[in-house]
Amino acid sequence: MEMTEKKQPEAVEGRRERKRRQTRERIEQAAMTLFMERGFDATTIEEITEAADVSKRSFFDYFPSKEEVVFAWQDSFADRLMAAIAARPAGESPVKAVEEALIVTVTASADERALALSELIHCTPTLKARDQLKYAKLEQKLTEALIARSGGDPRARARMRLLSAVVIGALRVGGELWQQRVAGTSTESISMEAFAREIFGGLWKMLAEFGEEAKSRL
Repeated sequence: MEMTEKKQPEAVEGRRERKRRQTRERIEQAAMTLFMERGFDATTIEEITEAADVSKRSFFDYFPSKEEVVFAWQDSFADRLMAAIAARPAGESPVKAVEEALIVTVTASADERALALSELIHCTPTLKARDQLKYAKLEQKLTEALIARSGGDPRARARMRLLSAVVIGALRVGGELWQQRVAGTSTESISMEAFAREIFGGLWKMLAEFGEEAKSRL
């Protein structure tokens, strides 16, 4: 009897969390469906709540605005990237760890929903402006993850910040190039992983060339 009483709160908490997750997912799905059909600006919160069968108050319990529904996926992307960084071998160089973790995360995230979201953001000025903030957040989180891998060595902070800035810059450019490729008429086929490795290969080559140019000025 005593054991049953101890387990019961855990079961109740599990149901509560599951219900919240399902409600959040239902709101996201309803919102994204409407955004794709009608456009972001033409869709109201009232229409989203009606489609999701929730109250307006419930909507704001999960999302402070329509914009946050669109950008909720970015938080999960950052979390997956941090987990991928943490999972890399301890003895691996920061450069190799970042490249492999980012390629794994980007490849896993390159589904139809992500591509549709990218197109929606690209075509909506209010979302496009807000989209730029994600790179600053990603850079900060990536820096924290890399510093954690270095054992919190304060001497590594500047190097890790610079590496994060360079890599997130490459992610930004790569995303724009991929979007152009998808939207273009080229029949050339390439996987997301191959494309990401191509971007990183070009990045390291250019950095090496810049390094040689810098040396010649010393």
